[in-house]
Amino acid sequence: MLRDIPLPPYVTGEDAQFAVRAVVVHAPRRWSGGVVCRNDASPHPCRLHRWGARVLALRGLRAAEIAALIERGDPTAVVPVPDRPA
Repeated sequence: MLRDIPLPPYVTGEDAQFAVRAVVVHAPRRWSGGVVCRNDASPHPCRLHRWGARVLALRGLRAAEIAALIERGDPTAVVPVPDRPA
């Protein structure tokens, strides 16, 4: 198994958009042998899906919000800017 892709030191809007694309394009797909990555048929969650989910979590999205992005299936969906404490 390959190592996880390193996370950026801080998550920018551009990182978040790449992460949305990663989780949507590398979404799970049921197959006869189990659940695989829709893009490359590797066991799900693949490296890019894991990276995208971790980046989005660092950006402040909850697991349910990430799941909703995957369900919607739009790799160009815009991630809202996180609320910053004053």
